[in-house]
Amino acid sequence: MSQEHEDEAQSMESQRAECDDLAKRIEDACRTRGLFICSAESLTGGLLADAFVRIPGASDVFLGSAVTYAIAAKAHILGVDSALLEREGAVHPDVAKQMAVGAVAAYSVPASRRGCVIGLSTTGVAGPGPDGDKPAGLVYVGFALPGPHGLDAQAEELHLSGTREQVRRGVVLHVLESLAGRLGL
Repeated sequence: MSQEHEDEAQSMESQRAECDDLAKRIEDACRTRGLFICSAESLTGGLLADAFVRIPGASDVFLGSAVTYAIAAKAHILGVDSALLEREGAVHPDVAKQMAVGAVAAYSVPASRRGCVIGLSTTGVAGPGPDGDKPAGLVYVGFALPGPHGLDAQAEELHLSGTREQVRRGVVLHVLESLAGRLGL
């Protein structure tokens, strides 16, 4: 194995350990606070869900993830506005917010969970090349957090570089870091 491949493998292992630590801390905090987590994923294709389910006991707080890779699935399964998708495409901050809100709607069953579910979402261009006018590495992540006046939906824009796999894993790390910060961890 070349030095470059060894360095990349070590970097990925370090990143996985960091993700494991963050996911465990998030799950512990949610367990203590009576909160649940769900996600809607596009470019991460299940990697965000994997970050949570890798932790023993995740089923106490992690409800599931809808992998809506196709644009039509975002509208049909998550209720993302079709006109928005047609006008802007899937890589847009409002799409990320609507995906997170749609995930909460899908996973807030039974009714006793309403107001206790955090929704996360990922949408973007992993690469290797651009998607139309959207460059590789342009990503939007969405957060729908329960609050006193309903869900507070927000999106963050990321500009990542690296291989397709590095971008996808970088998105997961960013979501976990950002959620941990939002939870005050």
